[in-house]
Amino acid sequence: MEQLIRALVKKIKEEMLSDIDPYSFVSPSAYDTCWLAMIPAQYSNPVPMFKDCLNWVLNNQTEEGYWGECDAHGNPTIESLPATLACVCALKKWNVGIENRERGLAFIRANAEKLLGGNNKQFPRWFAIVFPGMIELARKLGVELDFPNHLEGLLMDVFFERQEILETEKLAGGSYPPLLSYLEALPSFYAINQEDIIMHLSGDGSLFQSPSATACAFMATGKEECLAYLQSLVRTCVNGVPPTYPMDEELIKLGLANQLQRLGLAEHFTLQIQDILTQVYRNYKNKESSEKSGTGTSVATQLHKDSLAFRLLRMHGYDISPGSFCWFLNNQEIQDHIEKNHEFFSSVMLNVYRASDLMFPGEYELEEARSFSRKLLEKVVAKGTGEDDHFTKSSNLQRMIEHELSLPWIARLDHLEHRAWIEENDMNTLWAGKTSFQRLSSHKNEKFVQLGVADYEFRQSIYKNEMAALKSWCLKWGLTDMGFGREKTMYCYFAVSASVSLPYDSDIRMIVAKSAILITVADDFFDMEGSLHKLNILTDAVRRWDAKGLSGHSKTIFDALDNLVKETALKHLQQQGTDITSYLQQIWYETFASWLVEAKWSKSGYLPSMDEYLGTGMTSIAAHTLVLPASCLLKSGLPNSKISHAAAEYETVTKLVMLIPRLLNDIQSYQKEIEDGKMNYVLLYMKENPDADIDDSIAFVKELLGKKRKELLQHALMDGFSDLPIPSKRLHLSCVKVFQMFFNSSNRYDSNTEMLQDIQKAIYIPLDVGTSKPLMPLPSDSGSNKEFQTMASYHFIRPFKYHSKRIIGYQASVPIAGRTCANNVFFNSKFNLRLSFA
Repeated sequence: MEQLIRALVKKIKEEMLSDIDPYSFVSPSAYDTCWLAMIPAQYSNPVPMFKDCLNWVLNNQTEEGYWGECDAHGNPTIESLPATLACVCALKKWNVGIENRERGLAFIRANAEKLLGGNNKQFPRWFAIVFPGMIELARKLGVELDFPNHLEGLLMDVFFERQEILETEKLAGGSYPPLLSYLEALPSFYAINQEDIIMHLSGDGSLFQSPSATACAFMATGKEECLAYLQSLVRTCVNGVPPTYPMDEELIKLGLANQLQRLGLAEHFTLQIQDILTQVYRNYKNKESSEKSGTGTSVATQLHKDSLAFRLLRMHGYDISPGSFCWFLNNQEIQDHIEKNHEFFSSVMLNVYRASDLMFPGEYELEEARSFSRKLLEKVVAKGTGEDDHFTKSSNLQRMIEHELSLPWIARLDHLEHRAWIEENDMNTLWAGKTSFQRLSSHKNEKFVQLGVADYEFRQSIYKNEMAALKSWCLKWGLTDMGFGREKTMYCYFAVSASVSLPYDSDIRMIVAKSAILITVADDFFDMEGSLHKLNILTDAVRRWDAKGLSGHSKTIFDALDNLVKETALKHLQQQGTDITSYLQQIWYETFASWLVEAKWSKSGYLPSMDEYLGTGMTSIAAHTLVLPASCLLKSGLPNSKISHAAAEYETVTKLVMLIPRLLNDIQSYQKEIEDGKMNYVLLYMKENPDADIDDSIAFVKELLGKKRKELLQHALMDGFSDLPIPSKRLHLSCVKVFQMFFNSSNRYDSNTEMLQDIQKAIYIPLDVGTSKPLMPLPSDSGSNKEFQTMASYHFIRPFKYHSKRIIGYQASVPIAGRTCANNVFFNSKFNLRLSFA
């Protein structure tokens, strides 16, 4: 398996990352490509102007019969319905691809119910605009659409939803993307003047950077600027056109780096990711003083890019200010615009919220951005569970939002996050576009997923073997069944293996897991089993590092500890050439001594002050006992000056790792401490503040935790705060994430069942990346020759007036001379949609 992984990494580097072509990483849009294919050349004999686009449509139909978007696991999405219908129309227009057309219509007949039915009779705004437009275009071109009879209600819902949109929205203002950006799909009765189109053309000749809308604009106006834009588009994008042009190439590269990271593949592509981020950071520094402004899709794309860049750059240690993406907070108009169009901005706000995870002390802008984005995301989730849901359910975005809101990033372990992303159907999405999401190229993303699956499953095989070896070690040294306390072998190994992406052959996982098991056993011995006399003897033996005088459980604990320290010291001697035995012994003695102090307090009824308690409790939680010996075994090791110094001179980042887990533990364990007659920080706060109740105490500790977490992030991610090597600081952060995971909302460590599902997913259960293929297309001869059981004719649209246009009955207010759009958006006729239901 390791050889396969190396081969895949080598292939991806050589074929995809050696010279990055950003446009090749974005999936071409069948919908937009077919609209270019529908443009007639300027000759007397009508032929397509862009023959290569028509050929692309002919050659890029899937085996299942559809065109358009599929999710990361190859399943068609709701986007495939209008895309397939538009491609059928393009082929019909030029009277080519008869078999392609029949297969496309068969796919729609067979899968429309499945793709439409998942939206609870409410559809994304873009779909409610585009799909009816494609049905009308198909009807005009003579394409027979025989939908199953029971879809009548669903299709009516789509058309009614479009009617509501057309009645309430302005042509080029308010909602985004604006109605005019869907020019090619607007109904024939929706009269639009040439001036409306020309007035909104961009400097590059495009209509909102949309290839499909610009193709329609060119057919309607004949503007040379539009043609120049389309010609530039096909020269740049020879293998199908993208859904937006031009695209932000830097955003595509950031999306690529983000994808590699979220799939758990960053360690294989460290240099490639670093190159991308270095260039992005250089550009941000050059543009630091430039002011962000504007409205509409550009705001969404810019904010998506800036928040993603902030998160990736900060996570990799770059000194970047929150102002790089919090600029939207300084513009009330933009905030109002985002709130009004929260559905379209939901993925952007998710990125903003994720960026705010990495908050340092004093960054009030980030606090405001987090509050703003969370409020909008909660609104999206609330709508997604109601009867009036207009949420983009096909993107699975709601599930991602709920995941982010329900469990903070600091409490999530990397290994399980990688699994969730690999299994996520929409993990190939890049950013929101005009018609749902722009996605990574299916071909390239398939390679990433293949590598991600291989890497994850290889790690599982390693973890299984290491878990078995760890259980054997516990059995050998008598730790498996001590007759008291908690047996947490699986929990301890899971925590270290799932929290940090160490190399396959790392010894650190086993050293930390053994340390955690010993800490659990010894802590329980001090809490519930040993007499004060035995505890004094054991602690003194650890001070002397001599088992003389020990017996029973005390000797079992010391012998296992001695074996662990010798193993760790030997590995460090082999790797770094220095002996750290005395350093390791000193750390363990400090920990045992703190347990002894707490045992004396408990048995004597002594009540320490809050400061006195915390001075001991920071050591007794034993987080530093895990992270410092492990840091010694990293390739970078620890500086010799750090190995010889006492606890009083621990780095601030280490002290934070000692403090935060203690506070987390105390919030979740105070009830148990009351039952056991012990004190902790939460209870001592009430003792020193008589007017405070338990809620006041917990609120105080949580506020303190929030401050200390921000400090930890700053010390762990940034240079200049610590002499510790970067890998050691990241290990400190991973340690805190483990404790946060265990104690985020309950004491999961003491539960015998709550962690089991996560452990199974991390180590034993295979990945679920199986595809759910569409229904088989109907036989090709079941199309136009089929006798329809029913015919339905609906008059969906009533005469009405629009904001800035005159609609008189169903007649266009200003007929347009010259070219007409392919779906004849500007022709005068009564709207009488006839749908066939089989």
